[in-house]
Amino acid sequence: MNFLEILRFAIRGLTANKLRSALTTLGITIGVAAVILLVAVGNGASAAIAASIQGLGTNVVNVSPARGGGQSATARPLTVQDAHALVDPIGAPDVKAASPVVTTTATATRGQTSYDIPSVVGTEPAYFTTTNKEIADGALFTAEDVTAARKVVVLGATTAQSIFGTAEPVGGNVLLNGIQFTVAGVLKAQGSTGPQNADDVAIAPISAVQNSLAGYGSLSQIAVQATGADSVSLAQAEITAILDARHGIRAGGTADYQIQNSEQLLATRTSATETFTVLLAAVAAISLLVGGIGVTNIMLVTVTERIREIGIRKAVGAPRSAILGQFLAEATMLSLFGGLLGVAIGLIGSRFTISGIQPVVVPSSIFLAFAVSALIGLFFGVFPANRAAKLRPIDALRHE
Repeated sequence: MNFLEILRFAIRGLTANKLRSALTTLGITIGVAAVILLVAVGNGASAAIAASIQGLGTNVVNVSPARGGGQSATARPLTVQDAHALVDPIGAPDVKAASPVVTTTATATRGQTSYDIPSVVGTEPAYFTTTNKEIADGALFTAEDVTAARKVVVLGATTAQSIFGTAEPVGGNVLLNGIQFTVAGVLKAQGSTGPQNADDVAIAPISAVQNSLAGYGSLSQIAVQATGADSVSLAQAEITAILDARHGIRAGGTADYQIQNSEQLLATRTSATETFTVLLAAVAAISLLVGGIGVTNIMLVTVTERIREIGIRKAVGAPRSAILGQFLAEATMLSLFGGLLGVAIGLIGSRFTISGIQPVVVPSSIFLAFAVSALIGLFFGVFPANRAAKLRPIDALRHE
């Protein structure tokens, strides 16, 4: 019996019970689609994080309080004075600007509209240049606004839309936790970067935010701009020397602050998202395994139902290899069909945004998932196919 005849018998066997065949492919379909889609989500999250961090610029250094507070007895909070001390042409010639940053949340109210702003940033004017934020309408606040603690605010595009709708935001008033602020400007849209929307923000003078909203605790961070991408390492060393002296950190001591540049932050986040992607792929692989077990179960049922047919074929001279080939072909065809459907569903699903993340399909995941689906058909089809091939004709014909 040649290959075409084996294939013809396999197709006839599958079409004899269409519903069962369709249900058998369902597990493989879900598994393949899950592999493609979940890997795409992980890759999309990684791309969004990379775009967000790279959008800050390659010459940005972030100083933040150390986790755990550093040396508990001598730990000191980061202050506005620390930020200003970093801008020292003599002690830190590679630091171009340093902006103190406090971050809080607030409920914005305007008329009957109430909106929870997830990020209210108190800072100084240099922050806008350091973080590549550009004005779209109105103006940024000034150093004089910071000195006078004026209650002016610059809104992100999403925040402005949520509060003012179609009305003109610039010059309008908004209550932040019941405190009136005047909108000085609206930022250009930067786009959503995963779960966090860079445009859903309100930025005001740090003095006004500390006075009215956040209080005078430790800074959330100090955003430092180095003179260039190639001077980031020098800037970090200068920042360390200045802060160690101001905070009384001795040589070999544990600092009460931590420093990260954009490349380090990107490496850390990338490592985390890669682990996340591997976990997602592992979950999807379990779905494929379950689908393979389903193929085995259904093929065993099929062999049991067709024992008399197998006996007749063997009695008229069908070799063991033909029986083995037929049932292996049936299992493999089920898996391949399920794999094709899974690829189609995965590709269609990846066109939609999931939890704020735009999936990015990895071509290798498509080929890998499809190849694994074919191997699953072969692997999990061997046992029932071998069982059918080993049946003795006389025993098969006696089966009721």
